[in-house]
Amino acid sequence: MTEARVPDRLPPGLLSSPEMIAACRRRDFAAIFRLLKLAGIYPSRIARACDMTPSRVGEVMAGKPRIEKIDVIERIADGLHIPGHMLGLASREWEQEAPAAPQVRPRSIEPSIGGQGLSAPIDPDFFVSHLRSLMPGHYKAANLLGSRHALDAVTRHVQLLDRLQVNVGGRARDELLTIGARTAEFLGWLNQDLGDFGQALYWSDRAMEWAQETGDDVMAAYVLFRKSNQATAQRNTQKAVSLARAAQRSAGATLRIRALAAQQEAQGHALIGNLRFAQAKFDEAHELAAESDDSHADDALDLAYCTPTYIEMQRANCLIELGDPRTAVGMFEAELQSLPPIYRNDQGVYLSRLARAYAVSGEPEQAAAAADRALSIAIDTESARAMAELFAADKALQQWSTVTEVATFTGRLKLMSGTAASRPATS
Repeated sequence: MTEARVPDRLPPGLLSSPEMIAACRRRDFAAIFRLLKLAGIYPSRIARACDMTPSRVGEVMAGKPRIEKIDVIERIADGLHIPGHMLGLASREWEQEAPAAPQVRPRSIEPSIGGQGLSAPIDPDFFVSHLRSLMPGHYKAANLLGSRHALDAVTRHVQLLDRLQVNVGGRARDELLTIGARTAEFLGWLNQDLGDFGQALYWSDRAMEWAQETGDDVMAAYVLFRKSNQATAQRNTQKAVSLARAAQRSAGATLRIRALAAQQEAQGHALIGNLRFAQAKFDEAHELAAESDDSHADDALDLAYCTPTYIEMQRANCLIELGDPRTAVGMFEAELQSLPPIYRNDQGVYLSRLARAYAVSGEPEQAAAAADRALSIAIDTESARAMAELFAADKALQQWSTVTEVATFTGRLKLMSGTAASRPATS
């Protein structure tokens, strides 16, 4: 099992679990450390965070001398980011310095600049150039670390851009809306990955509006694909198929966008249960993704993920739905080997799907091992997509609840998600 790092904040499901609340109230650090270990945060990591030795952490977990010195308790609270009130302490400095992130309120954006929301005008050309230079870094952060790492910055950029475009005209406005469509589409994806489909739909619609204003047919085609992806995630199969078809016949559809839309149509057919149509569209998508496109028409988009490997990952997931999980297992295992390390967020999703394929195939130990690896990634990335897939794998594993590996995974999943947590939609 991959050893998890101590996150900047412990998952709400862990902090709100009755076991953790009771252990903190008693200042029972043996129980607290054991709960952390169950969540995948091991003694060496706990020791590093709390400025203790691993052997000392082991002694505490074994119930040897209780921790009673207030300075040590404060050090543990700060190192593990356990809120002060849970341990009978005053609020910690980091609690005051890190308030909860505000909810996105897209319709309350200030409408103008020049003394009405901004202290001084920003040069639109400079802002466009600056934002273009930042986008590749945002893509990498979301792919490697999770969407939360890019969400706040991208949200602020789109809000500022929306204010700027109101009082700008001509070529400068077209440039703002072009990069605005690209950024708003990405913001829609970040929200979808984190499970907020309301905000995902809002920003996808805004991206489409801006793309159409500027005549950016390539972006408009890509947003149609993304909206099909959202419909698939919410199991709206007919809408998913029709939007995917619209993307494929769009004037701006490049080879890669056609490949993405074709596999999205295939997913819709698979959910309907039409194996023949699904396989035919996956084959078409694979061929398109493998072709070389010299037009560079979609270079401004983040389409590096559109590869034959990506297409086969989607096909493998649909094979579970279509009753061929053993083939899906082989495909996932093979394709995961070639997945670039930067796509760690997606790796959590694919490992979760591999776990479900193993479970449906009747191999609970292998399923639990893959699910456990996926959960460690999902804890770090906070991906609602990965958690939804893990819940599906957990459901498939219920008949083997007495298998040790399965019980361990199920316990971790319950602890990290919270017993009353809602189960997010997949994609």
